[in-house]
Amino acid sequence: MKKDIIIDTFPLLSTSSLETREWLLNIATEHDYPSGRAVLMEDTWGNAVYFIVSGWVKVRRTHGEESFTIAILGPGDFFGEMAVLDEFPRSTDVVSLSKVKLLSVSRENFIHILFQDSHLHHRMLQLMVGRIRQINLRLQMRLSPPAVKLAHTLVSLTDSYSQESEQVQKIFNIPLKDLAEVTEISLEETTKIMEKLSEKEWIKIDTANNTINLINYTQLAVLASKI
Repeated sequence: MKKDIIIDTFPLLSTSSLETREWLLNIATEHDYPSGRAVLMEDTWGNAVYFIVSGWVKVRRTHGEESFTIAILGPGDFFGEMAVLDEFPRSTDVVSLSKVKLLSVSRENFIHILFQDSHLHHRMLQLMVGRIRQINLRLQMRLSPPAVKLAHTLVSLTDSYSQESEQVQKIFNIPLKDLAEVTEISLEETTKIMEKLSEKEWIKIDTANNTINLINYTQLAVLASKI
């Protein structure tokens, strides 16, 4: 893997030193998974931190035989850092939504480099605080209308992971069930709202490329702001 990939892909490493980036690239392990594969089981949290080079995954909370999607992560993001730091048992797993390429860094190596590179340490804290803010915002939105909540989910995913092409922002075509669960609305509500957004030409589902094209991002952002 080329060195510029790890430099350009991951916001976590944007302020780290060149030595840190090269060291991480040299000691990281590459993983490739097909769609629908469990990439991290609940009993293996805490062994490593994982970086998403390409593809999309969902984080599920599990209760016996049942599971519920609580987060969608895309290219450039990372997961596993909290379990590495606090070693607390997790009742969650991670499943690929598409073909996925990951880099993993062992717990020992990740903790070592955090102590060695204060910029990396600070940047990780910034991103973790951002995640906490998102959780707090979702709690504030629990009584918001379903359309507002879904628009907020689409806008948040776009802001984090959008692929810009011909001035149209794109995200992975997330299965409606996962989209409903992470938004905390029903599957029926999600289906109807997505159909309505398509009719209004705010979004377009590109089945050939498996993407959601946000044709009218501005209107979606306005709707999402009506918390």
